[in-house]
Amino acid sequence: MIEPYDNVGNEETAAENSGPENPDAPLHRRGIKSYVIRGGRMTQAQTRGLEAIWPRLGVSLADGLQDLDALFGRRASRVVEIGFGMGNSLIEQAESHPETDFIGIEVHAPGVGKLLDEADKRGLTNLRIYREDALAVLEQCLPEGSIDTLQLFFPDPWPKKKHHKRRIVQPAFVELIRTRLKPGGNFHLATDWEAYAQWMAELMDAAPGFANTAEASSAPYVPRPAFRPLTKFEARGERLGHGVWDLIYQRSD
Repeated sequence: MIEPYDNVGNEETAAENSGPENPDAPLHRRGIKSYVIRGGRMTQAQTRGLEAIWPRLGVSLADGLQDLDALFGRRASRVVEIGFGMGNSLIEQAESHPETDFIGIEVHAPGVGKLLDEADKRGLTNLRIYREDALAVLEQCLPEGSIDTLQLFFPDPWPKKKHHKRRIVQPAFVELIRTRLKPGGNFHLATDWEAYAQWMAELMDAAPGFANTAEASSAPYVPRPAFRPLTKFEARGERLGHGVWDLIYQRSD
């Protein structure tokens, strides 16, 4: 999770997505981006994370398709978070659940550096980081049926209708997620934009191979699970009466 819309790697260019539209091409080559460029100054600790800690906890596309048991040196449940922003939520989860392995994907350099520095200070070994396009990581690096939970917290809502094509939650993306989840694995989404929550719910309800886990009384949404840490941004929004919507869909095939 992140402060508002720092996730899904909001560091790349804000130019129009105008790449090739070949439907057989990988998603990250079809002009579909999971991020926009956003600048940011680097602190000493963030620089230390990128320079000193990255060789131990960082992973790249060049490393290819991963054997996750070999990557972490054990067999465990695996959680992937796309767009962790400054990393506060991911760090808290990794520290609270040492029995689980976490993979974070983010392109924002200050956020990656901060998380790496903090992970080292806390002695965390159950965390690995990609500073890459999330779509490329999913397509090229994570094996099919290898993930127990995929988290997408507070992605950029692109509220203007003409920009809806930039939203990461699209049918092709959802199908890609399904293939990477284990049968019975969960796709957990959260947003503070009600219109985007409705978009997500409608798209996920129509997606083959997924079942909504919400109780009938609250469907399509679930109450905020205790395992999703509350960010300062979200807590401030709650005090102001702003809503947050969580959805959890389970791979059903």
